[in-house]
Amino acid sequence: MKLVGAISTAVLFLLLGTTAPAYAQHEEQAQEAKPAQHAQQKQEAQQAKPAQHAQQKQEAQQAKSSQHAQQKQEAQQAKSSQHAEQKQEAQQAKSPQHAEQKQEARQAKSSQHAEQKQEAQQAKSSQHAEQKQEARQAKSSQHAEQKQEAQQAKSAQHAQRQEHAEQAQGFTGNRGGRIPDDRFRAHFGREHRFRINRPTIVAGYPRFQYGGYWFGFIDPWPADWYYTDEVYVDYIDGGYYLYNPVHPGFRIAISVVIR
Repeated sequence: MKLVGAISTAVLFLLLGTTAPAYAQHEEQAQEAKPAQHAQQKQEAQQAKPAQHAQQKQEAQQAKSSQHAQQKQEAQQAKSSQHAEQKQEAQQAKSPQHAEQKQEARQAKSSQHAEQKQEAQQAKSSQHAEQKQEARQAKSSQHAEQKQEAQQAKSAQHAQRQEHAEQAQGFTGNRGGRIPDDRFRAHFGREHRFRINRPTIVAGYPRFQYGGYWFGFIDPWPADWYYTDEVYVDYIDGGYYLYNPVHPGFRIAISVVIR
């Protein structure tokens, strides 16, 4: 038993003696390697620092951009919501006011239009009345002038006819004779038609005979009448006229020739 303890102690001292120099050598090597390791770690830290800084900067920028976008989106949403609310409030406030203003504008426009229309009608009526009066005056003046000219022409025509009748009768100053009523009713009028056929020329003037009387032409013989047409003599407006039923509404003046 003591032998075993002595052997154990010897082995222990042997191990300690062998381990001490090895530990001292290892400690020395660790001391020598420490500056190099520190330098390498420092270099690696320096090399990793820019990359880490860049990564942190990028992450910060991304976070900032995301935050800015989110804030911008929230601001736009808030602004859009506020704008919609303001627009809705403005429309609600504007609607009754706008309707009232629109109604007032319509009433004012309608009143103005009615007033302008009334003024235009009054002006038109006044102008029409003035033009009508001027037209009446001008027409009256023209009518009077035409009437005077017609009377003068009629008077001159009557004088010419009378002169022509006197020349046709061949008696100066003789204004022609008159057929008695009983003989006129018996031989003249619309119911007693005859044909002249061929007039007789006396002193350069044509005459024709019918019913026992000679008649001279005061008016010239119409170009579209024929001597073979049926005609009749009638007494109208104090004078004798020759009518052609083929040409109604037209007549020529004649006179009774007294020898």
